[in-house]
Amino acid sequence: MKRTAADIVREYGPFPDAPAVHGVAFDGARVWFASGDRLNAFDPASGETVRTIDVAADAGTAFDGRHLFQIAEDGIRKIDPETGRVLATIPAPGGGGDSGLAWAEGTLWVGQYRERRIHQVDPETGAVLRTLQSDRFVTGVTWIDGDLWHATWEAEQSDLRRIDPETGAVRERIDMPPGIAVTGLEAGGDTFFCGGGSSGKVRAVRRPA
Repeated sequence: MKRTAADIVREYGPFPDAPAVHGVAFDGARVWFASGDRLNAFDPASGETVRTIDVAADAGTAFDGRHLFQIAEDGIRKIDPETGRVLATIPAPGGGGDSGLAWAEGTLWVGQYRERRIHQVDPETGAVLRTLQSDRFVTGVTWIDGDLWHATWEAEQSDLRRIDPETGAVRERIDMPPGIAVTGLEAGGDTFFCGGGSSGKVRAVRRPA
């Protein structure tokens, strides 16, 4: 297994009226993050907030190329990012214990925090298609270039893990500095955007070549 230390290249925030970061998504131009009672979007070049949507947002966030998906309590909401309208809601597999969300090739991947699980979910019905087991608390999930990554947090230590989407075996690991939690994970270009929980920050970590 390849193992490296995280290279944090930039920090964004804290942002006004957004005391915590619970989930992160990238739509190709804007970085979205969940802050409890709303979704926020900022320009990754300037770091300035460019859009907010008033919607419950207390865990993972994902973008499918057209819509945002947002975990709130025990459901996953499908949201039009331009109007802010909630278009549909499906049940979250963890029933309120869900922690991360990613879109990948027509399905959703959902982290289940304390159970240390990652579920592949049908985005239309919420049916669980597959479940992978981790050995640490799952705090974020992302899919990039055919690879599934997830973030962990346990014993004051976070890491980012590239895992086999069939078996859950860990193929690569990036260790965050001690005490820096990752609460939400999204890949964009050569960067991972990592939610910083109660710090109110989003950190950009260089993706390995």
